[in-house]
Amino acid sequence: MDLLKAVVLGIIQGLTEFLPISSSAHLRIFPELFGWGDPGAAFTAVIQIGTELAVLIYFRKDIWRIANAWVRALFQPEWRGTLDARMGWFIIIGSLPIVVLGVLLKDVIERDFRNLWIIGTMLIVMGIVLGIADRTSRADRPIGKITLRDAVLMGAAQALALIPGVSRSGATISMGRLLGFEREAATRYAFLLAIPAVVGAGLFELKEIPHGHNDFGWGPTITATVVSFVVGYAAIAWLLRYVSTKSYTPFVVYRVLLGAGTLALLGAGVLTA
Repeated sequence: MDLLKAVVLGIIQGLTEFLPISSSAHLRIFPELFGWGDPGAAFTAVIQIGTELAVLIYFRKDIWRIANAWVRALFQPEWRGTLDARMGWFIIIGSLPIVVLGVLLKDVIERDFRNLWIIGTMLIVMGIVLGIADRTSRADRPIGKITLRDAVLMGAAQALALIPGVSRSGATISMGRLLGFEREAATRYAFLLAIPAVVGAGLFELKEIPHGHNDFGWGPTITATVVSFVVGYAAIAWLLRYVSTKSYTPFVVYRVLLGAGTLALLGAGVLTA
């Protein structure tokens, strides 16, 4: 039964990690609906490694180009003004807020932030923020126009995703849209920015799998991670095609409905916070 649960949770993780609808919220709400209880922050963080592996493979050419330019720029001055070299620094700097706050607020994140009242509320609030950002954006800036200020602001937005229900990609994309970036540019940068934080969090939580606050051991956790990788890879390709021609409105509507439904079920006593 644990393996079946792991497959289901891996599919949920793979489908929701890259869409701006909060994978951590889904991994908290749906197991509760199924009567499985909270799988735990450690399990959630570790299986996200699967979806980030999908990002590493999907964007392998971009990642190699950025990493290569960044290393060259350390020793060769002529590389220091290139977009790829600057992008390397922007990803590093943009990752600092979520890393620092993640370490400082670890206990609060794993205990208090997983309350379903908070998650349902954040689904609604950040869904509305995403909708406003998408509709009011000038949408004329390509990724090549990114600055250090943009990187800091999008990194700060990503840090909000320490609260389940916010959505890492949703928060970063919202800030990117408010800063005037095109949908595809904001989405692509959100994927790249998430790599250090998600992989780091997953590796940090590995030690909690055998004995931490979770219902799964190594077998189900590995199964869920593999499933999330396969499903996540397909989700990346679909989302990048989708946002190149369409708005985020369906995701906004879904977030609000899911958040409102969660709060209603909590109020009715069907779900336990």
